[in-house]
Amino acid sequence: MFYVYILQSINNNNFYVGYTKDLKRRIKEHNQGLNKSTKLYLPWKLIYYEACLDKDDAKRREHYLKTTQGRRLLKRRLKEYLYKLKD
Repeated sequence: MFYVYILQSINNNNFYVGYTKDLKRRIKEHNQGLNKSTKLYLPWKLIYYEACLDKDDAKRREHYLKTTQGRRLLKRRLKEYLYKLKD
């Protein structure tokens, strides 16, 4: 399985979209500061993921979720979670 995932920075609520074959290992790497693009916003928590059987499908989904239309979809998908963050 390949996973497309969304992380949220606990400090400033930034989001990061990625994909991986080993989700637990990848989140651990992000929180250890081993990823250059997420290092500045430690710590991270997993807020959403999807599983795909094919690597190319996961890569395509990751790319889509990084687009404007994909971000809109995520906001609708995580509507209740994001609403509760504002409280």
